[in-house]
Amino acid sequence: MIPLRSKSTNVTDITDFKAHLSQYQQRNNQQLLAWLDAQPHQDNALIDAMRHGALLGGKRARPYLVYCVGEMLGTAIEDLDAPAAAIECIHAYSLIHDDLPAMDDDDLRRGQPTCHKAFDEATAILAGDALQSLAFEILADGTMRQDAKRIQMVSALSRAAGSSGMCLGQALDLQAEGHQVGLDALEQIHINKTGALIRCAVKLGALASGDISSDVISHLDRYAYAIGLAFQVQDDILDIVGDTETLGKPQGSDLEAEKSTYPALLGLEQAQQKAQNLYKEALHALTQIPYNTEPLEVFARYVIERNN
Repeated sequence: MIPLRSKSTNVTDITDFKAHLSQYQQRNNQQLLAWLDAQPHQDNALIDAMRHGALLGGKRARPYLVYCVGEMLGTAIEDLDAPAAAIECIHAYSLIHDDLPAMDDDDLRRGQPTCHKAFDEATAILAGDALQSLAFEILADGTMRQDAKRIQMVSALSRAAGSSGMCLGQALDLQAEGHQVGLDALEQIHINKTGALIRCAVKLGALASGDISSDVISHLDRYAYAIGLAFQVQDDILDIVGDTETLGKPQGSDLEAEKSTYPALLGLEQAQQKAQNLYKEALHALTQIPYNTEPLEVFARYVIERNN
């Protein structure tokens, strides 16, 4: 399909992708640091805990998708900084709370002490809360030419993060601990817990680009749905085949918590096939989009080939 318009960087393989991802990781980190440095009460442990949670490393997959979709649609990179920073704040908050003793009770995140281990439980809870608030402050006050789309972005992010998205997925996940659930129930957990923010990242990139046709947005959403689910399927697989050092968190923690996972329900080989099928679904959705989708195609491959 011939691209109508695109400012996308040439990304045709995983090597190109890693360089592209690194470029946006650095930009997103700079943006997050600037917002955190602008917060009052810099000498309070709360701000240090927010920095710890937000700048501990990580792939920056969600900000990458905001930048990648926006860039594909011809948007200036400066107009993508705010939605990219906002969605990473939500992701960082979710990880801080996910690691708490009341949730997964993990000691390591990205190879470093989790926030409640580095500080204390109360400070970690508040740091997560404050990062969630900061996300919406960034969307409201950050530089964007598409002012008319701000409310739609706030709506999309709040739905993806709340009781119809990520929080629902976490609740379903906790309720499923200790007993097996069926595949449909497992898919509901994953498309909400992990998939909701990934779909939102793609949507924010499209909204930042102004008036994009509903057909393109629909195909992008189908792509995002597939890679969002594939992302979690691969996480389930890595919990079995990965190692603690590479993962940056304890290998086998899902098994230890008796969580329902795709390998647990389907077996490892069928779980890997499930990831492949989702990858193909994502690529098919992209064939319907008249832009240069190569970076998004390579990202989909990275999702099912990554080892952390």
